[in-house]
Amino acid sequence: MKLLVMSDTHGDAEIIQVVKERHPGVDVVIHCGDSELDYQHPYLEGVKRVRGNCDRDSRFPEELQFEIENKKVYVTHGHLLNVKSTTMNLFYRAKEVEADAVLFGHSHLLGAELIDNILFVNPGSLLKPRGIDEKSYAVLEYNDSIWKVTAYTDQGEEIFQKEYPLEEL
Repeated sequence: MKLLVMSDTHGDAEIIQVVKERHPGVDVVIHCGDSELDYQHPYLEGVKRVRGNCDRDSRFPEELQFEIENKKVYVTHGHLLNVKSTTMNLFYRAKEVEADAVLFGHSHLLGAELIDNILFVNPGSLLKPRGIDEKSYAVLEYNDSIWKVTAYTDQGEEIFQKEYPLEEL
């Protein structure tokens, strides 16, 4: 399973298309909100997407859940869960929906971590990064009870690659 995750593009439609074209072999493309595009924008076609605090189109859902290869993925922008202040609300929501992976944005801070066998990933921002100089997005892969997260710059250069093996319960 391979997921392409981006967030906080804030009106830059072209970067969405560039990143999608760079990774043609992914199973799912996800935008974690603040695209600031119309819900029907052609570059969002086929993209699983949620509404961020800067998205005006009410057709975007506030959160999204889907299953792929027996893994439950939860997507939200994060502003309604106050992720800039704490990720505890996000953690509790992940537990409620029994998520295996949680994808979110809003803070523009690139990061990934495994907590209680739940993978949390913020792909950062492809327009206005915080915490690092590089604009970023992420590719997640799942194989043999191991999550692999690779973060890239908007130019496609690798920022980091980390593996997160699940604990046997």
